[in-house]
Amino acid sequence: MKEYLAVLQDILDNGIDRDNRTGIPSRALFGKHVTVDLQDGFPAVTTKKLAFKAMRAELIWFLSGSRDERYLERLGAKIWRANAEAPYWKPKAEFEGDVGRIYGVQWRSWRTPNGEEIDQVARLIDGLKNDPFDRRHIITAWNPGELDQMALPPCHLLYQFHVDDENGLHLTMYQRSCDMFLGVPFNIASCGLFTYIIAQIVGMTPRTVQITLADAHIYHNHFDAVREQLSREPFTRPRLSISSDITDTFVRELKDRDNLSREDLDALFSLENYEHHPAIKAEMAV
Repeated sequence: MKEYLAVLQDILDNGIDRDNRTGIPSRALFGKHVTVDLQDGFPAVTTKKLAFKAMRAELIWFLSGSRDERYLERLGAKIWRANAEAPYWKPKAEFEGDVGRIYGVQWRSWRTPNGEEIDQVARLIDGLKNDPFDRRHIITAWNPGELDQMALPPCHLLYQFHVDDENGLHLTMYQRSCDMFLGVPFNIASCGLFTYIIAQIVGMTPRTVQITLADAHIYHNHFDAVREQLSREPFTRPRLSISSDITDTFVRELKDRDNLSREDLDALFSLENYEHHPAIKAEMAV
């Protein structure tokens, strides 16, 4: 994760300060990149504690296609509550906890002009199995026609998978807006877990995660936290334990499922030998 830390330092040293919609100024650079070799361990940041259980809960929530923030809370994460309760969104919500047609809805139920729905995750799995060297193994959440139906337009908006000549699976993700302190370590880990899940389903080896960080920014009220993190020496990355129950059938049946619990996720995914520095708290900009 040294590439991630290098981007943090670069933004502090060379970024441009500007105002934004949150009201909290940020310092940003555009078009940065982070590549993580999954063969060196799971991409969990070690210079502070990764909220692994919240990260895995959110990814499974996305894969379920849910728009109900209350289901995410049952899975073990409250990270979307502020968006669900945001004053600009609340009048649009169709029910308590509704966050609209966000990531998972687009992944599993993209609406076509004729009213049909596309399950992009199922298409991805089928494509990797049947035509692994195709250049269209893509999932996108950026739906211009439905941005106004989302509590938050997607930040990590496009995923493309690639298979190498040795049956290794690679993921490149494009992220338009990148909260470097709070969000990006979470996003890197989520991409890692997503790659492990898909690789296991299609019988491949997870290889790399590559992320394009478009607007990579640090909020001014995170500066002290970032400097604290940069002062710490990284530890060896942990290993991921993933259950054999993660299969094609499991992921396909996640769609519209809302009865998993955090205890279920404990049995499916865990980190082994995760050594890390203490957590560093900071307020999320909404």
